[in-house]
Amino acid sequence: MGASLDTLSSPSRHPASQQPASLLPTLPGSDYTSPEVFDRDQAAVFARSWICIGRADQVVTRGAFLRADVAGQDVFVVRGRDGRLRGFKNLCRHRGAVLCTDDGGTFGNAIRCTYHAWTYSLDGQLVTAPNMTDMPDLVKADHGLLGVRAEEWLGYVWVTIDAAAADLDQQMRPQLEARLGDPGTLDRYGISDLIVGHTITYDVASNWKSIAENFMECYHCATIHPELTAALPQFASGYGTVSGGVGAGAVLADDRAAFTLSGRAAHRRLPGLLDSDDRLFYGIVLRPNAFIILVSDHVLFFRADPMAAGHTRVVVDWLFHLDEVRRPGFDPADSVRIMDITNRQDFAACERCHAGMRSPDYRGVLVPAEHVICDFYDWYRQMTGAAA
Repeated sequence: MGASLDTLSSPSRHPASQQPASLLPTLPGSDYTSPEVFDRDQAAVFARSWICIGRADQVVTRGAFLRADVAGQDVFVVRGRDGRLRGFKNLCRHRGAVLCTDDGGTFGNAIRCTYHAWTYSLDGQLVTAPNMTDMPDLVKADHGLLGVRAEEWLGYVWVTIDAAAADLDQQMRPQLEARLGDPGTLDRYGISDLIVGHTITYDVASNWKSIAENFMECYHCATIHPELTAALPQFASGYGTVSGGVGAGAVLADDRAAFTLSGRAAHRRLPGLLDSDDRLFYGIVLRPNAFIILVSDHVLFFRADPMAAGHTRVVVDWLFHLDEVRRPGFDPADSVRIMDITNRQDFAACERCHAGMRSPDYRGVLVPAEHVICDFYDWYRQMTGAAA
């Protein structure tokens, strides 16, 4: 654990109380680089929250499963005979053997442990075990799989390992209202009905918090994002859509017909949108591990999986309407390129920051365009109990 920022000093730094109001302190470097803080984050944030773990269309058929690590715990979700999605800890109730070793697949009609063949129904109940007649004290109802809560939302699977966690809607709705004002704005994009047109997975040598902070601020945009600022000139000011106020969306440049690298329109407008939604770009943070970008003809969905203090895996899906994907000649490349270039620029910057944060001399500050990050800090400190 790092010392409080107020207790640290250096010859070149004024005390925090003497800093001009325009400069606000970041979290200490150890909050990003320390393995002990990472473990705290896992227990205090990810173990207590709803976490996005993957696409719902990966678990459509009966017996299909999706496996994930949530705060260091191995879990999976499976589609039941009744069509419901259920989540479980990935361990047999006999000797603890994991029941699935692949990230996804199908169990078929039942979940069978490959060690001693204890077998469970798709709703987690113990069905049978070898030599059960020799075990009169084995009560099936007491030895079913250990459940975790699972929900489907926006076409994705969300789980929480905290039985006492508030409902998914209670976690997400305040964030949507704080960002968009009217949650109906998101509804118009019909994200649950979109399908994946392209996916890229990035392995980033940086802490998950740095990636979240980078998504929230645009002070860096004029410096490292020439392609993005050419498409969205507002971003060159240092203020992006997240920092631009409730309900604010950036507007495409006058010479751009769509959010593509070429600027040319590549796809038809999403069917639920209004004329007033044309040419707008929204960025949305859904703490703790999802980000969404809304544009008029597609949606980008980011899922950040913290792997270690200095390692975050980010999976980005480019989502399109089914009718668009089925059109002859569908090609998402122009839409993908502009954000893929931007992502790589962002993640390289996050990696450089992470390297610098390891220095004992790190004392970061936020300028006014970055003050929106303080809301993230307030949430983070509330979740973890970290000192301001």
